[in-house]
Amino acid sequence: MTGTQKEISVSLQDIKDAQQCIKGKVNRTPLIRFYGDDLPCEIYLKLENLQPIGSFKIRGACNAMSVADRSLLEDGVYTASAGNMAQGVAWNARMMNIPCTVIVPDHAPQTKLDAITRLGAKFIKVPFNDWWQVLVTREFEGMQGFFVHPVSDPAVIAGNGTIGLEILEDLPEVDTVIVPYGGGGLISGIATAIKTIKPGVKIFASEVETAAPLAPSLAAGEPVKVEYIPSFVDGMGSAGLLTEMWPLVSKLVNGSIVLSLKQIADAIKLLIERSRVIAEGAAGSSLAAALTGKAGTGKTVCVLSGGNIDAEKLIRILAGTIA
Repeated sequence: MTGTQKEISVSLQDIKDAQQCIKGKVNRTPLIRFYGDDLPCEIYLKLENLQPIGSFKIRGACNAMSVADRSLLEDGVYTASAGNMAQGVAWNARMMNIPCTVIVPDHAPQTKLDAITRLGAKFIKVPFNDWWQVLVTREFEGMQGFFVHPVSDPAVIAGNGTIGLEILEDLPEVDTVIVPYGGGGLISGIATAIKTIKPGVKIFASEVETAAPLAPSLAAGEPVKVEYIPSFVDGMGSAGLLTEMWPLVSKLVNGSIVLSLKQIADAIKLLIERSRVIAEGAAGSSLAAALTGKAGTGKTVCVLSGGNIDAEKLIRILAGTIA
């Protein structure tokens, strides 16, 4: 397993090692069938919203911090996150009894900020562009401790990839997997695991139209910039791609399905009405993508990446007043 800002490499063995490393420390989440009317494909839901922190991020954080040299953790850990990786790192820091600080963008929802505090971590709120620079430079002025990159740390990606192993264990005949696209760490981990074992499985990203750099980048054959507009879909999306992730993502992803805010809100509402499942915006995008029919007609797994949504936003979605 290797990783620099120029090259990221994660193998199936790295992911299998991560599976053993995090076993018993995170939930092995269920894969359930989704039933609805006139569905374009046979849909299954991978319920990462049922992790202790309500998000898949606990997997990568657990693996990265577990394999790190203990001497590097003496001054604690920090990360840059809109909320879910923050909780993943904070959860594991609490388990390891080390301090944790999180750099958060100024649009981070209160429910996620409250969770960071509840887990015993501190947060520093900065403008989105400054927050994005932490992801690019992997440092924050004046901050000490071990930095856990929420996206392009190979150990984080390997931890994320354990979701792919579980999908294949529970649904060996899967045809397609749809994964919300934020920075690429989740989809590249899952895709590495699945495509190494079953190369014919298609992997699609789901993006929100207000912050969707992957789709035009795939079309152009190189990373491109887009306009970023904050929305209730706060757990994914940006104005551009992390350049170090592009070679890996472009090789593994079959395409990106871009959704409107209304399509995602409708999918979140449908998840509650039909499956009694609570999903945040990013998670709802995977089901919204499946419902378009653009991912094909076979057995399709939607990765519900998290369920940490503000109650106020959820009320508005259920009332049909958010989009």
